[in-house]
Amino acid sequence: VQLQASGGGLVQPGGSLRLSCVASGITSDYYTIAWFRQAPGKEREGVSCISSSDGSTYYADSVRGRFTTSRDGAKNTVYLDMRNLKPEDTGVYYCAKASVGLVLSLQVRWYDDWGQGTQVTVSS
Repeated sequence: VQLQASGGGLVQPGGSLRLSCVASGITSDYYTIAWFRQAPGKEREGVSCISSSDGSTYYADSVRGRFTTSRDGAKNTVYLDMRNLKPEDTGVYYCAKASVGLVLSLQVRWYDDWGQGTQVTVSS
């Protein structure tokens, strides 16, 4: 499995960004892709996840209502649309695939395939 995250950049507070995660090598029809982020000096935290089967999603409280995750099965791509960004959203964003199929969880322990990360910086 390979995951390629992209779309990060520098944005002002209140701005928006769209991250993309292109997946390849997934052989199952049932899997979960999640977005995590890690700020300097902090632990990696889950942001959102989405199920391949019915598109069910789950969000961290800190981003619910501001971030939306979606998928395009034809493109094997999962998106993270981020709006009303805040300085505390700054960090390296990673996409990851769960090891156990369908699991709407943001706990790191459930994910064993990781992309390389893309930097998001929210600053004026």
